[in-house]
Amino acid sequence: MQKTNIQCLGFIMDGNRRWAKAQNITTVEGHRKGAEVFKKIIHQVSDLSIPHAIFYSFSSENWNRSEEEVSGLLNLFSEKLAEIISESNNDENEEKKVRLRFVGDLDKFSSEIKEKIAQVENYTKQATGTTIWVALSYGGRAELVSAVNEAIEKGERVSEEVFAKMLWTSGMPDPDLIIRTGGQQRLSNFLPWQSTYSELKFIDCYWPDFTSEHLQELVEEFSERQRNFGK
Repeated sequence: MQKTNIQCLGFIMDGNRRWAKAQNITTVEGHRKGAEVFKKIIHQVSDLSIPHAIFYSFSSENWNRSEEEVSGLLNLFSEKLAEIISESNNDENEEKKVRLRFVGDLDKFSSEIKEKIAQVENYTKQATGTTIWVALSYGGRAELVSAVNEAIEKGERVSEEVFAKMLWTSGMPDPDLIIRTGGQQRLSNFLPWQSTYSELKFIDCYWPDFTSEHLQELVEEFSERQRNFGK
């Protein structure tokens, strides 16, 4: 598989619900299929030796969806976190080379889910390969407000570099490329600070239909883009 010089890749995984409707299955089953694709793409990102990737999994606005859907999503999160914990105990499992980190307003989750998140981060923190950032209960504006409040509390003047360290994504490079599936052409409160110079690619296929071939094509296309960073 062709390697790439991308340091960080962003994904807005859109279209699970519309895919489920087209398949005449429940919304939760659509999200479950999306979780399967998420896992496959993680492995491909690792195979491409991309150091960082961030996946927009659950936005701060998603809490406003129906109680049934939110409950189904939370159960799915809990289930998948438990799977990762189990797999992490297998030293030969490929996911050992992937570190998982979770960013967002995690206090909104139950103590059970927060405990599993902490376990996953702890079990994978020694991984030396790709770091996968999972944005959960994430909102870009909320992240900025949180960072501003931290700066105010410290009572010191900040530079862009210092301010970036106060963000939930501290330690993550700004995405070189952000891919959004589902046909919509907007960022939807995803990484407003970090995406300033990101290349953006919007594709029509729903996230459950996103394939390794799609990603390979997008990575190859990115390598041909000229990035000036305002110069």
